[in-house]
Amino acid sequence: MKDLLPNITTQLNDVLASLGYFVPEIYLTALFIIILVTDLLFGRRSARMCRLIATAGMLIVIIQVINQQIKLPDNEASGLFNGMLLLHHTGIVFKLITDVLALILLMFFAWDENLKKHKKGLSDLYTIVIGSVLGLHLMAMAVNLLSVYLAIEMVSIASYLLTAYRTENAKSTEAGLKYVLFGAAASAVMLYGISLIYAFTGTLDIFSQEMKDNLLQVNHFSVSFAVVLILLGIGFKLSAVPAHFYVPDVYEGAATPITAYLSTLPKIAGFALLINFITPFIAGAYVNLAGVNLRILLSAVAIITLLAGNFAALWQNNVKRMLAYSGIGHTGFALMAVVTFSSQGLSSLTYYLLVYGLANIAALMLVNYFENNEGITNISDYKGLGFKYPLVSVCFVVVMISLTGIPVSAGFTGKVFVFSAVYVIYQQTHDVWLMALLITGAVTTVVSLFYYIKVPLNLFLRRKEFASNEHSYSVSIVIFSCAIALLLIIFGIFPDLLTKAL
Repeated sequence: MKDLLPNITTQLNDVLASLGYFVPEIYLTALFIIILVTDLLFGRRSARMCRLIATAGMLIVIIQVINQQIKLPDNEASGLFNGMLLLHHTGIVFKLITDVLALILLMFFAWDENLKKHKKGLSDLYTIVIGSVLGLHLMAMAVNLLSVYLAIEMVSIASYLLTAYRTENAKSTEAGLKYVLFGAAASAVMLYGISLIYAFTGTLDIFSQEMKDNLLQVNHFSVSFAVVLILLGIGFKLSAVPAHFYVPDVYEGAATPITAYLSTLPKIAGFALLINFITPFIAGAYVNLAGVNLRILLSAVAIITLLAGNFAALWQNNVKRMLAYSGIGHTGFALMAVVTFSSQGLSSLTYYLLVYGLANIAALMLVNYFENNEGITNISDYKGLGFKYPLVSVCFVVVMISLTGIPVSAGFTGKVFVFSAVYVIYQQTHDVWLMALLITGAVTTVVSLFYYIKVPLNLFLRRKEFASNEHSYSVSIVIFSCAIALLLIIFGIFPDLLTKAL
């Protein structure tokens, strides 16, 4: 205790100094409390009020994140709260991407007819999402293994609650249970890996000199075992092989707006966390201390994830399961940018994740539109609906084009950026694993065309008699999905609009 007393003043001063760089997270905490209290005071009648507060609050948070970048000097990083968090340009970019997508999702929740009819209302939903966004921010900045674990658990608990939100629906309850079981296993595995690292080094700060020096003195196999366990825990958030088995069942069982959340925000924050975790290994002298080069390990995972996700998606008829497996494939493609370990790869990753997030949310908005109006979830049931809903169907085709990576779309530009980043490093290193990644990425892109094309094929090329509806729901979905489809074309033609901002 006496040894700690002289350091208390220094630590308190560091905490107070860190608060100036922690403004967005403080706003999120206050926003969480405000929405929670509003829900408690007004009950079910508070849904609209909570939604308005949440969306307005997220706009303010986005502004504060931008201000963070202005305050932070170029190419510099600032340690916060005695090294628990690290504020840097890449983390800020990832936070900005998650916040923009979260803002869209907060509006999307109220457009799902099934969620609106739920007896609990939507107020709890907004509270949970804002709490999870705070966890996503922490994931993007976590550099201490304790903060890494706490951030992941914050997001995981919120994800479990969201997945099983429709308690009256058996599929939603089953999906929530599966998610909890897989999540608990992934959490236990990761915690075991963290405990091993702490036992080896006596510290949890992955950027500290103490961790570097002590890891070099430990048996390579033991370190590799601990590192792989931690990567498995992060891989659960990325839905990368072999931590992907829960994805199709959870995405199918959850409400469609919740599926949009699960398939984008935790995955994007997971990549930010992965970058934070591997940076000391690729920047320090112990890149190969685990006995296996990290580039080889991540490249192998990326290749298997690309193949498993894209080929499994070929056989799906349920559109949400198809998007779930395709999301696994997109994880593999994003990992291609990570294994370059370069600034070009990092910039291509942020661009790719943003356009993927927009396209995936738009796709699930349109799935929700057909679900609301026609009560259908299978691709085969879309036959002829392109002539009944022409505007929505054209937007759906544009979104599928972007997810496939066909020219003119932002998805195509994103894939070109990733391929270019990998090829540049391949020219420098002539690493056979990078060439294998390039070939696998090209082949699986072609494979993805065969399942994404099922949507326009059924909408426009296969006829079916249908009865006209007296009512058409979800006008807001039409407006937003059309806007996103237009943005995907604009960003594909003028990528500088995004690359300069990122």
